[in-house]
Amino acid sequence: MSNDKNGPKVAVILKGWPRLSETFIAQEIAGLEARGVALELWSMRRPTDKARHPVHDRVAARVVYLPEYLKDERQRVLSAWLKARHLPRYAAARAKFLADLRRDRTANRVRRWGQALVLAAELPDTIERLYAHFLHTPASVTRYAATMRGLPWSVSAHAKDIWTSEPWDVREKLEDCAWLVTCTRVGLQRLEELAPTPAKLRLVYHGLDFAHLPPPPPARPPRDGSDPADPVVILSVGRKVEKKGYDDLLNALALLPAGLHWRFEHVGAGDLSEALKAQAASLGLADRCLWRGAQPQKAVFEALARADLFVLASKRAADGDQDGLPNVLMEAAHQGLPLVSTQAAAIGEFVEDGETGLLVPPAAPRELSVALARMVADPGLRQRLAQRAGEVVRTRFSYEAGVDWIAAALHGRPGEDTVAARAAE
Repeated sequence: MSNDKNGPKVAVILKGWPRLSETFIAQEIAGLEARGVALELWSMRRPTDKARHPVHDRVAARVVYLPEYLKDERQRVLSAWLKARHLPRYAAARAKFLADLRRDRTANRVRRWGQALVLAAELPDTIERLYAHFLHTPASVTRYAATMRGLPWSVSAHAKDIWTSEPWDVREKLEDCAWLVTCTRVGLQRLEELAPTPAKLRLVYHGLDFAHLPPPPPARPPRDGSDPADPVVILSVGRKVEKKGYDDLLNALALLPAGLHWRFEHVGAGDLSEALKAQAASLGLADRCLWRGAQPQKAVFEALARADLFVLASKRAADGDQDGLPNVLMEAAHQGLPLVSTQAAAIGEFVEDGETGLLVPPAAPRELSVALARMVADPGLRQRLAQRAGEVVRTRFSYEAGVDWIAAALHGRPGEDTVAARAAE
């Protein structure tokens, strides 16, 4: 362990670093460093993306990779256990792990204990607190390691981790942590139902770092879908997973009137890639769909500049997973794009139907098709909704206030009482 008195003060525990998805996490970390928080990043997985965003290059923190699979670094795990078992609170941490293992007898639970041993054994002595992104597995590793080291820990909860975690697991983490931030009001309400001490919880929207975003492009051409040589460009950005509803979106596109001329572009990776391409082909849409795969931020904003409207067909997945408030909706609005989405999760906390976009029920392709047809054929409507959505983003969804609060809390001095602050929102 390091004895550098000027070393990092906060260890941030992440699923993976860097990642092309979850740019809101990279944005927050860069913002915390800009506010003087001395960080060290501990990643549970090594990167798999071939590219990275500019925001990753703004982060100066040292990155340490935990063993993703214990069998691959057996000596490191054994050495960590030999050190960790002499820590004063090792027995308390082990008791928490064994209690969890009795209710969750999985290899995943054992892996998190092994990763926690490495984290606790290898943390520099300068670390004063731990901070996990995501309430499921990263918070498990953080909770065990923080207990062993006798350090306070906090957590940021987002979407899947809230909705797919077992209630008992959430309750115990909320009892142990110093504080939690979450990015949607609907997520906050769910956590308040489970929290022994709801005053620990704080609503902090991710928001956008406007200083590092490209300016919105000039006014877009007033395409109305009548010219086959100049089709309306419909864009979506998101992972090809069930909760993003791309199967519903393809079905909706297939229902658009034959006289409307459009082209669909998608940016993002995901396990359903081949299935969605096959679905598009079976619907006769293959020649109108362009699948760009995962892209760095520059290419994402180039796609936003090319498009005429943005669509996201979010829904609740069979395993309970659902979106929070996808940052990409705010990015699209910031870039002057009108929005078509669903009344799923927390999307309604930003998009108001008929005011800042068009909303339809989730998993409803026919209603989605009607909304898309309306947008494609009416450039005036697109302009009006896009202008209002852009105003809302700029006035309500800057990330500055949220990162200010998190920075103060990580320094051990939250700026204001959580309950009072929430009541004023």
